[in-house]
Amino acid sequence: MTDLPLLKVRDLSKFYGSRIGCTNVSFELWPGEVLAIVGESGSGKTTLLNCLATRLTPTAGSVEYHMRDGQYRDLYHMGEAERRFLMRTDWGFVHQNPADGLRMTVSAGANVGERLMAVGNRHYGKIRATASDWLERVEISTDRIDDQPRTFSGGMRQRLQIARNLVTGPRLVFMDEPTGGLDVSVQARLLDLVRGLVNDLGLSAIVVTHDLAVARLLSHRMMVMKEGHVIEHGLTDRVLDDPREPYTQLLVSSILQV
Repeated sequence: MTDLPLLKVRDLSKFYGSRIGCTNVSFELWPGEVLAIVGESGSGKTTLLNCLATRLTPTAGSVEYHMRDGQYRDLYHMGEAERRFLMRTDWGFVHQNPADGLRMTVSAGANVGERLMAVGNRHYGKIRATASDWLERVEISTDRIDDQPRTFSGGMRQRLQIARNLVTGPRLVFMDEPTGGLDVSVQARLLDLVRGLVNDLGLSAIVVTHDLAVARLLSHRMMVMKEGHVIEHGLTDRVLDDPREPYTQLLVSSILQV
């Protein structure tokens, strides 16, 4: 494991006219680390995630990524083609709604295989074998490899989306409410799967969630956002067990009262 951060974020801000999306966010993400960004709806957490993943262009600030060649590159000084290649190879993005991250009218195997083809794989047999292996890893029966995702349950679609993202061996995965909209029992199964894959593969991840239980289970460190500002930041257990800010205390106590 390198002793250099994978991601360096400095004074990142996004404004929509006079409205704050997020402002003056700075942090470093280390290899193998999972960071949770939590807060209520409208807190700015999804805006921040989309800026980090280059899906939105920030108003100010910088995001530097430690490339495989050892150099840091400012993501917003890259060309569009470079960023797209990064998204297909070194990064993954897991959407809350799996349909946003899958091609719903092609087979499960093709959904996984397409990402392999995007990085230069052309041998059909090897692509299909790798896709089959990844379906097994995300607990989807291989006899569903030729079925389309529209025939899958919500939990299966989310697991397929995870396989599609991880098949190329990315170093960083962004997750936007990965368990949102799923039944509690399905959530628990998915979280166990994600936690196991993150640990096994040594992935770094940034997870946006409003669910503090998800944050506790998956993350090493946590940022709490309110009205576009990071108001508390620290080790996940410390933030949840000894919250310092009144807003964080309110979030934690509201969960405990449920």
